[in-house]
Amino acid sequence: MQAMVRPAHLVLEDGTVFPGVSVGAPGIAAGEACFTTAMTGYEEAVTDPSYVAQVLCFAYPLVGTYGVDEARMESERVQCEGVVMRDARPAFAGWLRERGVVALSGVDTRTLVRRIRSGGVMRCALGDAPVEELHARALAEPPIDGRRLHRTVGTAEPYSVGSGPRVVVVDLGSKRSIPRRLAETGVEAFVVPGSWDADAILDANPRAVLIANGPGDPAVFRAQIETIRELHGRVPLFGVCLGHQLLALALGHGTFKLPFGHRGANHPVLERATGRVLVTSQNHGFAVAPSEAREATHVSLYDGTVEGLAFPAEHAHSVQFHPEAGPGPHDAWPLLERWVEEVAYAEAA
Repeated sequence: MQAMVRPAHLVLEDGTVFPGVSVGAPGIAAGEACFTTAMTGYEEAVTDPSYVAQVLCFAYPLVGTYGVDEARMESERVQCEGVVMRDARPAFAGWLRERGVVALSGVDTRTLVRRIRSGGVMRCALGDAPVEELHARALAEPPIDGRRLHRTVGTAEPYSVGSGPRVVVVDLGSKRSIPRRLAETGVEAFVVPGSWDADAILDANPRAVLIANGPGDPAVFRAQIETIRELHGRVPLFGVCLGHQLLALALGHGTFKLPFGHRGANHPVLERATGRVLVTSQNHGFAVAPSEAREATHVSLYDGTVEGLAFPAEHAHSVQFHPEAGPGPHDAWPLLERWVEEVAYAEAA
């Protein structure tokens, strides 16, 4: 039975009101309003832990057109605080409602996306409450910048995916597709809590270490930054998304908050050494500052931010985009495969 349509609103912290209808759970959700330009992969997007503390708006107008396949989920639950759509198909809307997710349809998402692009991300609240209450809730929501997020993500206990030479995955909110893609290259992806220090990681006897994605401001991950410094040069490293930012901070680069982030499956990245442009999948609100340093191997063609780092002597690499492409174009697949071949199957020194 289809749920009764209830009028609802999204209210930005500046007081801008977007009317719509509630197609998800009743109640109020609040977070930082952001958008993705991806046309597909909506199950992957809403379950990506990098969206914790954010309200996700889909720029593409039709969401849920091919149903819901839970095998595509990137974690055990919906991670974003709320979902905003122009036209939500019933199966996807019902799936969100069953999981207690506040979600709106019928919203003028084109105008909302343009508002975020021109004014930057801002706090918001959405739901079926009065507009005044939603505005107050948006203003009460703490900014993401400079704070630990309210909800912890990532595994609490280590586990393995696949078999072969061991690659430790430091889980700061890793998508499931990262260890799965590693396992497809023929290694054991040994996923460990993000709180593990360098000694604990090395005691796991890894051939290499991948620092995975996750939500939040990279500058607050001081313990993890120090762990990366201690691991650098002792074991091969690969950073993805947040892991890229943490490697950059550990090795002398700076990070900053983007005006409206990079989120979608069509972001162009220049590979400096070859001049090749990769079309990539991305989801991040912070970035590594532009740099002409030799180790800066990839740059965004949108804003020049550093999208890749390489320290060949130490076998350390990182990318801002998602080389596992879950979902997204496969241009970047070879980067992860080459790193695994270089470090996981190399003869021990």
